[in-house]
Amino acid sequence: MAAAPKINTEPTYRDVDRSVLKVMKPPGLAYWAWIGFCFTLVGIGAACWARQIYTGLGVTGLRQPVMWAIYITNFVFWVGIAHSGTLISAILFLFRTRWRTAVYRAAETMTIFAVATAGLFPLIHLGRVWFFYWLLPYPNERSLQPDFRSPLVWDAFAVSTYLTISALFWTMGLIPDIANARENSSGGWRKKFYTVLAMGWQGTDRQWRHYSMAYLLMAGLATPLVLSVHSVVSWDFAMAQLPGWHSTIFAPYFVAGAIFSGVAMVITLLIPMRRMLGLEDLLTKWHFDNLAKVVLLTSLVVSYSYITETFMTWYSGDPIEQMTFHMRYFGPWGYLFWIMVLCNCLIPLLLFSPRIRVNLVALWIISIFINIGMWLERFVIIAGSLRVNFEPSQWGAYHPSFTEIMITVGSFAWFVGLFSLFSRFLPIISMTELKEGIVWLRKALRIQEKAA
Repeated sequence: MAAAPKINTEPTYRDVDRSVLKVMKPPGLAYWAWIGFCFTLVGIGAACWARQIYTGLGVTGLRQPVMWAIYITNFVFWVGIAHSGTLISAILFLFRTRWRTAVYRAAETMTIFAVATAGLFPLIHLGRVWFFYWLLPYPNERSLQPDFRSPLVWDAFAVSTYLTISALFWTMGLIPDIANARENSSGGWRKKFYTVLAMGWQGTDRQWRHYSMAYLLMAGLATPLVLSVHSVVSWDFAMAQLPGWHSTIFAPYFVAGAIFSGVAMVITLLIPMRRMLGLEDLLTKWHFDNLAKVVLLTSLVVSYSYITETFMTWYSGDPIEQMTFHMRYFGPWGYLFWIMVLCNCLIPLLLFSPRIRVNLVALWIISIFINIGMWLERFVIIAGSLRVNFEPSQWGAYHPSFTEIMITVGSFAWFVGLFSLFSRFLPIISMTELKEGIVWLRKALRIQEKAA
């Protein structure tokens, strides 16, 4: 694989360009083998879905009363993963946070592919997927109109809006860097490809003024989406009367959890990418230290939410709600809850140590545990609450099938494969913003050099 060249502690604009553009050189055999492996898993998942469509949902483990399980768990998980992109790119941009410049492009890219992955699961969950458009409220000759009181319709609005704004914000930020790649391309299909994507960008004063204003407005427009989208997803559950779901804390609880899991996924992707692409001089330990602080903060918020939810269940005195939570903690799936607590609440406390925050191996392992814990959290809330209803006679078990497992594995392979493709053909680090904040990059490199 082509690696970015080393740069000194006083990098110039040319050094930044050379480091990022070097990564975009034609990849080798090992890279294509990795892409082939990812999309082989995607093909297996797609074949399982095709079999599910042909045979019916009986090939899954979905049974009464657990009619939402791994598919909806994956939907909520991937929507949550997408939130870090908006947080890092839009909110931190408005606050002029300097460390975001090297990591926000990867976070935005992750957002686009995570939303694209999440959008598949409501379709996969449908028995008759060819009627998916019934979810969309549009006038039609059959007088078919979805119920606007249904949270599933709210999901259609929220996720489509989030994908649209995120894609526009992401595309806008790419344009100057793609134009840079166009000018440095030697020719061939890459030159034509970058010329089309650059949309006529020449870097004139007029273009930069309009670009800066539009980017600022898009950041302001994208910021409320961090709160709104996952709040809407949480209302899928909070609007139901089911014990364990009917809770007013779900909106802030889900938003904090989404940012927590999303930033952890950014770390999970960036650390190996930094190593394989040789980006140690652009993605410094200073950047990861700040990402780890965001993870630690959101972990404390999530832990507080767990405690508050438990306390309110006890304080309410509702025997059905208390029974549901007792089964969640000590029932047949109780071990999943305690693994979730370990991954989301206890292991992240290690990040209080500055040494752990800059130890990238330890930080990467912690981020993996967080991703596991946040997936388990969604599964415990969704399937765990459904299996214990108001009446013991309605209780039921759930066992995931091979079809569900392979579609889930395929979704992760789809996400990682798309991210891997992007990282070698388009700028995965923003040259424009790194050069704007080059003083901070120089400081980060000096700090990293002293620590070494």
